[in-house]
Amino acid sequence: MAVKNQTQLNGEIRDREIRVISQEGEMLGVMSPFEALRLAEEAELDLVKISPNAIPPVCKIMDYGKFRFEQAKKEKENRKNQKVVELKEVQLSMTIDVGDLNVKAKQATKFLTAGNKVKVSIRLRGRQMAHAGLAKDVMNNFFEGLSEIAVIEKPMNMEGRNIIMILAPKKA
Repeated sequence: MAVKNQTQLNGEIRDREIRVISQEGEMLGVMSPFEALRLAEEAELDLVKISPNAIPPVCKIMDYGKFRFEQAKKEKENRKNQKVVELKEVQLSMTIDVGDLNVKAKQATKFLTAGNKVKVSIRLRGRQMAHAGLAKDVMNNFFEGLSEIAVIEKPMNMEGRNIIMILAPKKA
């Protein structure tokens, strides 16, 4: 329906002269809208303004219903091909063990191969705030395990008691 608001057709075209293209795609030249509309009616088709900003504006003789259907079909196909990237989160701990770190890395790998971004966070509790360097080492070790499939989109930084880093999948 949005196409109708943008496109002028038949009697709505009020320009003094327009460049006309036939339904086969051949140039018919510059003429008045009245002549072009007469040609379109003889062919039992519509006169559609396809390039309103050109000088003179370009109009084409075509079946407008079919044109609208094709436009809607293209829009639907474009919407279907869009991929929504989600932000998944993996929470680590400063005292995480190697086995647990591998499990979290495997989960992050699954998210990254699906095309999603991964937010890696470590929550510092109590006296761990004094040893934030150790938490950053854990974060670096985690990234080294994923370095073949991930890139750092947002480097690690402190936000209150959390250390946060965002990873994105590597482009193929």
